[in-house]
Amino acid sequence: MPVDPSLKAWLALSLMRGLGGEGARRLLSEFGSPEAVLAASVSSLKCFVKAEVASEIGKGIADEKITPALDWLEEEQNHLVTLGDSDYPQALLNIPDPPLLLYVKGHLALLNHTALAIVGSRNATPQGNNNAEEFAKTLSDAGLCIISGMAHGIDASAHRGALRGLSNTIAVVGTGLDKVYPAANRDLAHAIAGQGVMISEFPLGTPPIASNFPRRNRIISGMSIGCLVVEASLQSGSLITARLAMEQGRDVFAIPGSIHSPQSRGCHSLIKQGAKLVESARDILEELSGLMVPPATLSDMTETPDQNADLLELIGFDPVSMDTLCARGGLTVSQLSAMLLPLELEGRITALPGGLFQRNH
Repeated sequence: MPVDPSLKAWLALSLMRGLGGEGARRLLSEFGSPEAVLAASVSSLKCFVKAEVASEIGKGIADEKITPALDWLEEEQNHLVTLGDSDYPQALLNIPDPPLLLYVKGHLALLNHTALAIVGSRNATPQGNNNAEEFAKTLSDAGLCIISGMAHGIDASAHRGALRGLSNTIAVVGTGLDKVYPAANRDLAHAIAGQGVMISEFPLGTPPIASNFPRRNRIISGMSIGCLVVEASLQSGSLITARLAMEQGRDVFAIPGSIHSPQSRGCHSLIKQGAKLVESARDILEELSGLMVPPATLSDMTETPDQNADLLELIGFDPVSMDTLCARGGLTVSQLSAMLLPLELEGRITALPGGLFQRNH
C-alpha cells in the first residue's frame, strides 16, 4: 500500500537525532510542514536549532530507520497520528509539550473521548486494587473513558474495571508499542488493544527506560479532564501525574485511607495541597458534570427511558436499600449501580445516609 509522503516526513522528523519535540515544533512553526523542514537549507535551519541538529536534518534520514514503523502500520488497528491530524487528541494541544507523533493501537475514536485518569501505587493493597477497579467500572458506565499507564497495581486494576464498563480505556505506555511492559500485563495489553486503545510517543523498539515513564505521565494527565489517585506512597510516580494535572489545570481527586498506611500518605498529601477528597464515584461525577456529556446522554448510555421508569417503580416512594432493590428487580449490585447513578445525576432520586435511596416527588 502506498504511504503518504507527508507521513514519512513526520516520521523522519520524529526520529531525527538530537531534535526533540520542542525543536521540531519550532521548525514546524517556522517552515509550515515536515516536508518543508526536511527540504530547508542547513543555513536556514541553523537560525532555529543547533548547528549539529541542522546538519543532521540536512543529511536526511535513512529509509531503514522509518521502515519498521511503516511495516508496523500495515497491521490491523495500528495507526500513526501526527500533530496535524484530526484524530490527534485535542486535549493534548493545550499542554506545553504535546507529542509530535503518537503510535496508536486500537480504536482511534477513543483518543478524543472525554477521559479521566486513574493512577496509583504499583504496590497497591487488595482494597486499593478493588477501589480502582470499581471506581473505573462505575465512571466508565457514566461516560468517562478511563486512562492510565498499564503499570502493576492501581493502573492495571483501573484498566480492568474500565474494560467492564461502557466507555472503555486508554493505556499510555512508556515503551515502544511493539513491547509489553511489565510482561505480566501481556493479556491485559491484548485486551486493551482489542477493546480500547494503547498509545505511545516512543518509537518502536524503545525498551523500558526509567526516564520515559514520568514523561509519558504528562500525556495521561493531558488527555484527561481530571485525575484520581487511589493509593500512593510519598515516593509514588503517580504523584508526578497528579502534579502535572494540577499544572495543566485539571481537577485532582484522591481517596483517603488509614493514617497508618504508607500507601495512603501520598493521597493525604495531595488532599492537603487542594486535591478533592472523594469517597465515591458520585463525588467525581458531580464535580465534573459541567465538563461531561449532559446527564440525559449518560442515561441513554446505560438504560432506556422505559427501563428507568421501571426502576423508579421498583423504588417506590419510601427509602429503600440496594439489597431490597436487587431482590425486587432480580439485578446484581453492579447492574443496579449503573442504573441508579444516572437517575441520581438527573435529580430523580436521592442517596440517603445508610445506603438508602429515595425517589424524588
